[in-house]
Amino acid sequence: MIFVGEGALLWRAVQHTLDHNLAVDLVCGPAPAAEAARADVPYRAVADVNSVAAELVAAGTDGVVWSLNNRMIFRAPVLSTGLRILNIHHGPLPAYRGLPEVALVYAMLHGERKFAATLHQVDEGIDTGPTLAADSYPIGPDEPYHVVLRRGLQTCHQLFERCVPLVAADPAWAGEPTPPTGADDGDYFGRKALARLTQHRSHPNFARATDLGFLAGYLPELATALR
Repeated sequence: MIFVGEGALLWRAVQHTLDHNLAVDLVCGPAPAAEAARADVPYRAVADVNSVAAELVAAGTDGVVWSLNNRMIFRAPVLSTGLRILNIHHGPLPAYRGLPEVALVYAMLHGERKFAATLHQVDEGIDTGPTLAADSYPIGPDEPYHVVLRRGLQTCHQLFERCVPLVAADPAWAGEPTPPTGADDGDYFGRKALARLTQHRSHPNFARATDLGFLAGYLPELATALR
């Protein structure tokens, strides 16, 4: 298996895979911080994953690429290699596509009482590929953003833990039936949606939905947009 992404979510998944005696062929992502570098797995630092498509093909032993906390968009030639790219997206699809940290703010502004982690196969769009599995979690009516986000990240990791043995046993695993989200195409919460957040300051849920707490330092783009 190949892993693409960065941060704690990626490295927890790598560690879980190794702990269960599954092969980690390559980890690929931005130049890691010193504390994230590991000697026991090969790492390829790259700004654009599509520039190393041939290396991914050569490294992979099962044709599977996991995308976790990954900001890079898969395009040709990676999508033309035959590799199966599986992404853990923090958000129910197709209702909340785009940047997960932004989508969660809007979900809380919308009064959602639950959110989800979704495993889907990557296609040419952004968060538009077939959904393979999803796990939902509650949003308490008085909970601040930083509490909800931490629960969501834990749900993402648990979804990976649940699905990785299924994919390891069958790289072509077709997934499980998932309930509809209530949206046909959903919405996309990218940087334009991020820039619009301050227009909602009068919303009664705004303070709670933007309370980043101790996570502000880990979400600099969102924190800056909220100033």
